[in-house]
Amino acid sequence: MSDASYAYQMERPVDYVPQRVVSLVPSMTESLFDLNLGSRVIGVTDYCTRPAEGVRRLPRLGGTKNPNIEAIVALRPDLVIMNQEENRRADAEALQAAGIPTWVTHPNTVREALDLLWTIMDVFEEPSMVPRVRLIEVAYEWTLGVTKEQTPKRVLVPIWRDPWMTFNRETYIHDLLSTCGAENVFADRVRRYPLRADLGLAEALPADDPRLQDRDTRYPRITLEEVVAAQPEIVLLPDEPYVFTQADADEIARLDIPAARNGQIHLVDGSLLTWHGTRIAYALRDLPPLLGTARPESIESRTE
Repeated sequence: MSDASYAYQMERPVDYVPQRVVSLVPSMTESLFDLNLGSRVIGVTDYCTRPAEGVRRLPRLGGTKNPNIEAIVALRPDLVIMNQEENRRADAEALQAAGIPTWVTHPNTVREALDLLWTIMDVFEEPSMVPRVRLIEVAYEWTLGVTKEQTPKRVLVPIWRDPWMTFNRETYIHDLLSTCGAENVFADRVRRYPLRADLGLAEALPADDPRLQDRDTRYPRITLEEVVAAQPEIVLLPDEPYVFTQADADEIARLDIPAARNGQIHLVDGSLLTWHGTRIAYALRDLPPLLGTARPESIESRTE
């Protein structure tokens, strides 16, 4: 069975209150600290950068795709938090074989991400940040209420290049953009196999081909010709997972699209788009103004 089929757990992962936690998910590391649970975190990945002061003292346990299993086991955590998309199934199985409980998270919508925050507070029996999470939830509901009355802005968000890559409607980032009043111009574009087929240079494998079993179709590789055909009004270029730069923005600006003609090509903090958890607060604060849709004035600007 492939990594794509490794399912996440929506329910409580353990029947006790965890006290020693390893986080292999940068967004969850930040959320644990924001939910007043930082003192229980005993190890993180090399990519866990927030909050800077909180993670500085913690052991680094490798990357999200190549964690040091022996080092994790040696710390004797009573829970390891993982993510279906960011971490490998093989690593989850290795930890479980060593007797380490894992919690595989994978919220696919903003609503699911908010529900995960409530579940975290329940699992860890730490209710002190209930008002903060409720405030984020209110901002989410407020934003939905405003943007549903507006004509959505047609938006392109590449997440990689050489080849260019984006995402369709089956992703968290799509739902977040929709919440903020954006229409993902590649919402209905599925990834085709092999690569030449995805780029329109060959026939795609038929849907019943056994080689497609468990293949992820949410992240299509696209051509710049497709971008021109999609006519996005706004282009957001994040700094993760690929670090887009001004040179990339200049290349997009040479295309015959409304975003180029109107100066609506923006380099943005990628965590606003891809980090679920408490970072939703920043996304709801910063993305609607950038998209020209709405701004929930009541939302907190910081999470400390």
